[in-house]
Amino acid sequence: MATPELTAEQVDASAPEDLSARNRLVIALLLVSTFVVILNETIMSVALPRLMVALDSPASAVQWLTTAFLLTMAVVIPITGYLIQRINTRPLFIIAMSTFCLGTLACALSPGLGMLIAGRVIQAVGTAIMLPLLMTTVMTLVPEQSRGKTMGNISIVISVAPAIGPTISGFILNSLDWRWMFWLVLPIAGGALALGAIRMKNVTTPRYAPLDFLSILLSVPAFGGIVYGLSMLGEGGGEGIVAPWIPLVVGLAMLAVFVFRQLRLQARDKALLDLRTFASPTFAIAVVMMAVCMMSLFGTIILLPIYTQNVLGMDALQTGLILLPGGLVMGLCAPFVGRLYDRFGARVLLVPGTVILSIVLWSLTLLNQTTPVPLLLAAHVTLSIGLALMFTPLFTASLGSLPAHLYSHGSAVIGTIQQVAGAAGVALFVALLALQTNALLAEGLDQVAATAGGIRVAFTCGAVISLLAIVAAFFVRRPRNAAAGHGAMH
Repeated sequence: MATPELTAEQVDASAPEDLSARNRLVIALLLVSTFVVILNETIMSVALPRLMVALDSPASAVQWLTTAFLLTMAVVIPITGYLIQRINTRPLFIIAMSTFCLGTLACALSPGLGMLIAGRVIQAVGTAIMLPLLMTTVMTLVPEQSRGKTMGNISIVISVAPAIGPTISGFILNSLDWRWMFWLVLPIAGGALALGAIRMKNVTTPRYAPLDFLSILLSVPAFGGIVYGLSMLGEGGGEGIVAPWIPLVVGLAMLAVFVFRQLRLQARDKALLDLRTFASPTFAIAVVMMAVCMMSLFGTIILLPIYTQNVLGMDALQTGLILLPGGLVMGLCAPFVGRLYDRFGARVLLVPGTVILSIVLWSLTLLNQTTPVPLLLAAHVTLSIGLALMFTPLFTASLGSLPAHLYSHGSAVIGTIQQVAGAAGVALFVALLALQTNALLAEGLDQVAATAGGIRVAFTCGAVISLLAIVAAFFVRRPRNAAAGHGAMH
């Protein structure tokens, strides 16, 4: 089979100085643009109560602003492996950012909920393309010995953008109309699009890749059904169009059919999502650990605001300010973690990272109505350090363990897992919170005490899951020049 993309070794062999400057520019443009689009994934989280009043809509309708975004991401990301193979870097970047800008403009101009949801869907299409494009480009261009540093920058994008989204939203809503959440993002996204259109270079070699329409048709109910069902569970399960278990069951059944079809097609290199990525033990283990990370990150992002506002009586802006230091610390740690990975490998970072994650989650099981705010702040900052120690090694080791022709598929798998795991984390934590809160209310506790009890049970579940990550951390190994073994998995 013809090599679909330039490998890092081929890139370095040709005009290294000039190409290195070009590659740095391309990666910088992709990093900034991806940060902007991922920020929108959580920027709505503290805005939903305000939108219910402004748009005169019930919670079940307004929740679709988040659900529709997640659904679209889950459906589009599996197709990105095909798009990255067929379309060159510059036109695919322009398509993704133009789509995102169009969706952002539609949201800013929305007269009502319907157009706002449509705008969020258009935004999500652009967002879904950007992250796999960034990761595949980095794996293609950056030599193995310095990937950790560059992946550290990607970790900033993936972890910090969702973490500071609620904070930015809180600042905007404290003094401006909700539409400013989009008006303020639009010129930044438009500037990234304009700069990319002028300066972005093509750095991959497109190849012919067949598109299996049946796989696309199967992927929509498979990934969409799972994320929708989990999102409905995350809302408490009572106000969806259908019961949450119905889309979950349909999604899992369609996923089984989808996987079976990919296994048949990949033998002829025709799979929409090539599952030979999981033939690498390092990739498989890292993806499972990444799912635990995303469940912890998104579960915490949703639980802590509920705790601070419903138990401690704080407002949205104060909550955002409590979450902000953790997001900033995660961003500051990421480049150093990347350099440590390049020097020492994955395990030295993953083992302490998973231990820190577990310790903090166990400490959060002790929250009550009188927990001091400084302790909560310290716990969130420490949790962020633990996640920072995990994200960069997991991204770098997982993709680095694959041969070059599977980079785009590996990036698509990671992006899909992130969406499903994020939705699962929110669903699991909130469902446990609701069940325990209702049980304690039935026993005669007041609302605040019952909510605190529900928070403790939800974090206990997260803490138990984190123990699995500690065990898995010992089995993630640093890849040994997997790109060189290009045909190893045929």
